[in-house]
Amino acid sequence: MKLPRKQAIVVREAIERWKQDGVIPDTQAASLAETIEVQYFDWRKLAKYSFWIALFSIVSSVSAALSDRMLRDLLEVLFQAPATVKCAALSLVAAGLYRWGLVKRQQAPDKVYRNEAIFFLGVLATAGAISQLGVALDTGSGHFSLLLLLSFLTYAVLGVMLGSNLIWVFSLASLGGWMGTETGYMSGWGAYYLGMNYPLRFVLFGGLLTGCALALETHQIGQRFFRSTLVMGLLYLFIALWIMSIFGNYGDMHAWERVKQIELFHWSILFGAVAGWAIFHGLRHDNDITKGFGLTFLGINLYTRFFELFWDNLHKAIFFALLGLSFWYIGSKAESIWNLGKREERSPLKA
Repeated sequence: MKLPRKQAIVVREAIERWKQDGVIPDTQAASLAETIEVQYFDWRKLAKYSFWIALFSIVSSVSAALSDRMLRDLLEVLFQAPATVKCAALSLVAAGLYRWGLVKRQQAPDKVYRNEAIFFLGVLATAGAISQLGVALDTGSGHFSLLLLLSFLTYAVLGVMLGSNLIWVFSLASLGGWMGTETGYMSGWGAYYLGMNYPLRFVLFGGLLTGCALALETHQIGQRFFRSTLVMGLLYLFIALWIMSIFGNYGDMHAWERVKQIELFHWSILFGAVAGWAIFHGLRHDNDITKGFGLTFLGINLYTRFFELFWDNLHKAIFFALLGLSFWYIGSKAESIWNLGKREERSPLKA
């Protein structure tokens, strides 16, 4: 059994504990320990990054082909078909890619990154089909947010049917895009909708999505998408809160420039309070996602306030000295914790 170094240490310690507690005899413990082989190179990460680079290269290749004038003119000649025909063709391509990915996953379910890469190509083809549908149905109303809603519904159904977290993430991204464009359309593309600028709308949206994610944790079907939904919800929530802590509920840059930063401090308090809740939730429920988001964005909040309050008021030598000392302190503490973990890994188990 090939395992990464840290996992191999944990398994060996578990076997040693069972032997000392009399759960398994010495001979069986020795035979189990001999089956463990330490894998020093992480081939899984290499596979993951390789497929992402391959997908990026494919997209770049298509983009380069479309940007070339000769090829673009050739493609325009070849694809003079109506938008409905293009939509149907891309839909068939997407269906074929999803089918291919499903067959490959059934044949080799352990090749997760390859299978998800095929699904990603299907996602791109689906996006193209929906865009061509929009061209075919365009009436000049500018209500293109309906296409994003259709994208969300399509990706959500496909994500559930195929059991793909990657497709599910694209459905949530489409849902966020629909919310932003729909409220923009309903407000006449103004800065405010129901008195809220765009970041404040996404604070509410991210909070609602995070709540839904936490509710999915114990759901039989939704549990599969719990982590990806929670990550997307927290991303929407915390990025929007960070922007709110800087700009407040202002949609006009001229109005914001006339406001003192201290007048927006209540948004920073809200930002810190939500980060504190995330840390508390992560510690209480042993949830690394909420804990990680809380700690990360609490640090972002503190350093953002540091720049706002002291950039103009301190001499730059003192400013950067304080900044450097703070990161030195964080680095020292992080290194101490890391070394503590290494010592615990090397220490023998006690009965």
